[in-house]
Amino acid sequence: MTRSENRQLAVASATLGPWRTAAGVGALVGGAALGVDVVTGHWSTDILAGPVGLGLFFFFLVGAVGGKLRRDTADRRLHRWAAEHPWRSALPAAGALWGLNTVAMTLLGGTNLFEALFSSLVPAGVLLVIAGVVGSVRKARRRD
Repeated sequence: MTRSENRQLAVASATLGPWRTAAGVGALVGGAALGVDVVTGHWSTDILAGPVGLGLFFFFLVGAVGGKLRRDTADRRLHRWAAEHPWRSALPAAGALWGLNTVAMTLLGGTNLFEALFSSLVPAGVLLVIAGVVGSVRKARRRD
């Protein structure tokens, strides 16, 4: 397979996740974080940046990991490819988190673009590691 085909399969495999549930979890976590910031009195111009970043992280975490653990997928070939390439199939979610978190930190927070780019690498890397490890463990258990 070419690099382009692998990229397309990785992006398509990202659609396997339970994204409605992920949206609910992300909204719940982000709303709870915002509530904690409001109640504790952390008032500033960037009061939304932290909760939005947390909500985005949990949205992509539930979507990416849930897609790896799901069994009732419509496209079995796509699911099989994602199971065989756990790290490649985790890249689109991590990349989307990196980009959206950078935008959120830049627009809603008081950080400049370069600081936001580098700060967003941490949650994106954590998401990549979690989703990749879950996929690798599932792949190893499937072989046994």
